[in-house]
Amino acid sequence: MEKHEWRKQEKALYNPKAKPEIVDIPALNFITISGEGNPNGQMFASCIEALFSVSYAIKMGLKKEQIKPPGYLDYTVYPLEGVWSLNPKAIKDYDGTLNKDDLVFDIMIRQPDFITESYFHEKLKQAQLKKPNPMLERAKFQTIEDGKCIQMLHTGSFDDEPESFEKMEAFADQMNLQRSSKVHREIYLSDFRKVPTEKLKTILRFKIDN
Repeated sequence: MEKHEWRKQEKALYNPKAKPEIVDIPALNFITISGEGNPNGQMFASCIEALFSVSYAIKMGLKKEQIKPPGYLDYTVYPLEGVWSLNPKAIKDYDGTLNKDDLVFDIMIRQPDFITESYFHEKLKQAQLKKPNPMLERAKFQTIEDGKCIQMLHTGSFDDEPESFEKMEAFADQMNLQRSSKVHREIYLSDFRKVPTEKLKTILRFKIDN
């Protein structure tokens, strides 16, 4: 049976160049978990574990179903993504120095279009029984449309991302485009728990006003 591999078949979304470009992001379905605090802590690691446990429960469950949903294809589980901002007090007092404890995040894993919210809830219950994780209680099924964005591939440490964002903002200025807010999205093409820092590949993306 044909298999959908996002790296090969959705290159506009997941294979950007190492320089800024404009992309239009349609409405997509995600499993999301919201939180606040330093992403280097155990809570954030538990959120990631919860997202992947449900995503793989959905993928493997569908493979075993006798009757598949319309449009079903086997698929590679999508990468982890994060939408990042700061809490209101940190935004007000921001002086250019980032305190990671002030971060606010929505981390997520995209789901194929044929996944329904009801099927998500069914597999969420199974995941909670198989491997209990308190972060599973925060998991939600959401449709998100980012629309017109600027994105680029960033290679290396997350701490070096400001250099790439400067390039993206300079590109926006050249194109007479306005960044919508300081909120941004990151798509983790590498597993930052296993890959050396200097080899990490991350898609950076922020919305622009139409």
